[in-house]
Amino acid sequence: MMLERGLHVDHTTIYCWVQHYAPELERRCRPHLKTTNDSWRVDETYIKIKNMWVSLYRAVDSEGNTLDFWLSSTSDGEASKRFFLKTLAATHTNSPRVINVDKNAAYPKALAVLNAEGHLPERCELRQVKYLNNLIEQEHRFIQPFPNG
Repeated sequence: MMLERGLHVDHTTIYCWVQHYAPELERRCRPHLKTTNDSWRVDETYIKIKNMWVSLYRAVDSEGNTLDFWLSSTSDGEASKRFFLKTLAATHTNSPRVINVDKNAAYPKALAVLNAEGHLPERCELRQVKYLNNLIEQEHRFIQPFPNG
């Protein structure tokens, strides 16, 4: 866009703008996000950032509205727990009635800890059914897969 207007801007300048203005944009936009429903679909995939593989956790509601995302260098129970805490704290999310996940063993452990600590409603149900997450799995198909698979 800048070049179309006769301005040459280096990519590092754009990167600096993103680093500077992204937190402010998020702070201003978050309150205006559409409220999501109480049926969550959660999944993780791997992406390469600066030649390092990281876990990308994502959560959407049953209508496909994004709840939140989290980048983590690990894919364990602690990373899952931090992701769920961040998602539960978001102002545009409702408390989950049901959380649909894949067969990743980290999710039940993380949710059991969160339930014991009182972060989740008692009525929240965890469902580990592969096909209930098709909505979010289909969105991952355009993201480069983990190098071993």
